[in-house]
Amino acid sequence: MLVSVTGGTGFVGAHSVAAIVAAGHRVRLLVRDEARVGPALAPLNTDLNAVEVVTGDVTDDLSVRRLVWGADAVLHAASVYSFDSRRQSEMRRVNEQGTANVLAAARRSGAGRILHVSSVVALYPSAGRLIGADSPVGRPREPYMASKAAAERVARRHQHEGAPVLITYPPALLGPHDPHLGDQTTRLRNALRGLMPMWPSGGFPVGDVRDTAAAHLRLLTGPEYPPDRSFGPGRYLTTRQYLHYLREATGRSLPALFLPARAMLPVGRVTGVLQHLWPWHIPAEYGAIYTCAHATPVNAFDESGIYPRPWSQTLGDTIRWMYGAGLLTARQIGLLHAGPAGAGSVLQGADTGAEVRR
Repeated sequence: MLVSVTGGTGFVGAHSVAAIVAAGHRVRLLVRDEARVGPALAPLNTDLNAVEVVTGDVTDDLSVRRLVWGADAVLHAASVYSFDSRRQSEMRRVNEQGTANVLAAARRSGAGRILHVSSVVALYPSAGRLIGADSPVGRPREPYMASKAAAERVARRHQHEGAPVLITYPPALLGPHDPHLGDQTTRLRNALRGLMPMWPSGGFPVGDVRDTAAAHLRLLTGPEYPPDRSFGPGRYLTTRQYLHYLREATGRSLPALFLPARAMLPVGRVTGVLQHLWPWHIPAEYGAIYTCAHATPVNAFDESGIYPRPWSQTLGDTIRWMYGAGLLTARQIGLLHAGPAGAGSVLQGADTGAEVRR
C-alpha cells in the first residue's frame, strides 16, 4: 500500500516511515527540503527506493493535494514541537492550519485511513485524575500545548463527521536517531551536561519513539477496526523517578533540587520573556514546568496493541546514541565513574524492538 506522510524527516515521522517501509509498504513524503530525507532515514536503514518525495509545506494546499493523491493511507506527523516562546506564531500556523489542510485533503482524496499524530498535552489540564480516549480537549495556557489542542479539535470534528480519521497520543518520547535534537532529547542532554540543577515536582508520560512508530504502523495497516483514539505505548513517571533512572543509567549522582511545579510557573514566565532577548536557548522553559504541573496519568497506554519496552532500555539506547554522535562526553554518560551502576550499565543492552500484542 501507499502511505503518504507529513513530518517524515522529524523524530516521530522518520521512525514511523522506517517501520512502514520495513513492513513492505511504499511511502510518499511531503518535505520542505529534500536534502533532509537521507540524513533522517538512512540511519534507520530505510530503503530509500521505497520513498517518493514531494517538495512543499503543510500550509500549502497544492503541495498537500499532491501528497495525498492516490494514497491508501495518510500519516500526519508534521508539527512544531517546542516550548520556545519565540516560535509561537509558527506553531499556530503549522500545528493548527497545517492539520486542517492535511486532514481535509486526505479526506477528499478518499484515503482509507488517516492517522493524526496528536499529543497527550492536547488533553491538559484535565479535570479528572486520569485521561483517556473520551477525555475532552484541554485548554492549556501554553503556546505549544494550545496549538496541539486546536489541532485536536480539528481532528475530532472530522471524526464526528464520520471521516476515517484516527488519533494517536504519543507521550514524551526518547530513543536513538533524533534528526533535529527535539525537546525531549535536548532536555535529557541538558540534564547530563549539568544544565538542569532544579526540577519541578509532578511528572509526565514517557515512551520510546520506536514503540510509537510500531503503533503507527499497526494503526495504519493492522486490524480492520482500529481504535479511533489510542495512547502510548508508554508509562507515567514523576520527575524524581525520571532522574532516578538517569542516575542508574550513568552511575552519576546528578544533584538536583526539586521545587513545587506550580511555584516555579512564574519563573517559567519570566524565562519566556527573557528568551526573546537572549539568543541562546534557556533550559528553564515555561512549557516544561506547566506540563509537570498539569500532567495526568493515562488510563490505558496499550490500545494500539504494542507493549512498551523497558524505560531503562530506552534511556540507555538514547544515551549511547548521543555519545556515539558526539553529543555527550564520556564523563557525562558515566564512563569515567567506577562501580556496577557506572560505565557498564549505560553501554549494555540492545534494541530488542517493540512487542506486538496478539
